[in-house]
Order: sequence, then C-alpha cells, then structure tokens
Amino acid sequence: MADKAVGQTKPGRGLRIALGLSLALNLAVVGVVAGAMMRDGPGMRAAMVRDLGFGPYTQALTADNRKALRRALFDRAPEMREARQSRREDMQRLLTQLRAEPFDAAAFAQTMAEQEARMLRQLQLGQEVLQELVLAMSPEDRRGFADRLEAGLRGERSKEARGQGD
Repeated sequence: MADKAVGQTKPGRGLRIALGLSLALNLAVVGVVAGAMMRDGPGMRAAMVRDLGFGPYTQALTADNRKALRRALFDRAPEMREARQSRREDMQRLLTQLRAEPFDAAAFAQTMAEQEARMLRQLQLGQEVLQELVLAMSPEDRRGFADRLEAGLRGERSKEARGQGD
C-alpha cells in the first residue's frame, strides 16, 4: 500500500460536489453571455446589457426602453468596467490554480466563490436598473412590455423585438 504524501489529502465529497455545481453555474453564465455576444455582435453598449443575462426582458423592451436601459447602465459604467476587469483577473488566477501542482482545492473554491459574488452583484445591479425602468413606464407601456415578454417566452418575437417597430 502506497503512503500518501504529507499535505496531500483527497477533497471531501461535499467539496467536490460544491466545486462541480459552482463550475456548472459559471459555465452556464459564460454560455449565456457568449451566446448573446455571438447573436448580437460586438459593442460595449450591447455587452453591458448582455453581461446581465436579461435576454427575454431585454428583447421585450421597446427600442427606446433598451436605449434608456443602456443609458442607466452607462451611469453605473465604472462599476461595470471594474467587474469586467475583475472577472478577467479571476479567470487568469483560476487557470493558474487549475494548472498548479499540487492542486489547492481551497484556493480554487475561494476564487469560484468570489466570481459567484461578483456575478450576483451584477445581476442585482441589472435588476435594479430594469425595475427603475419598469416603474417609470405608463400602465399602457407596462402592459405592452408584459405582452411582448409573454410572446418572447412562448418563442415568438414581436416586430419591435426584431427592430422593425418603435
């Protein structure tokens, strides 16, 4: 029977499950953002909205509402730029951790937790901006938004969502 090297222990099952779930969540977010980028093309303004992953909501907004949403995000742009830079730094640190020998599972888990916290803050920021936009809508505009949102969830796209209206 081979002796284990000192300091090398096998991570517990719970930690492995937590790491797997965290990795899956991060990959899902990256997939949503990458898919939106491929669909909509490059551009800082569009990237800020896509970073928040509000696909059906964003698509249900009128062109003027999307512009207002982008303006509101630009008002908070420094925070968004800082988060984007931090994500890049986190990914570099994560890649270094993944390649390290011995592998430091605790450091890897910490980096993943920091990424999750940052994504949660961005999601909260996007929700705040979207809520402010909806609160400023007239009752008719809110009903129209609800109708377009419902149609989008059914897989239909309105003329406005296709860029042919408003």
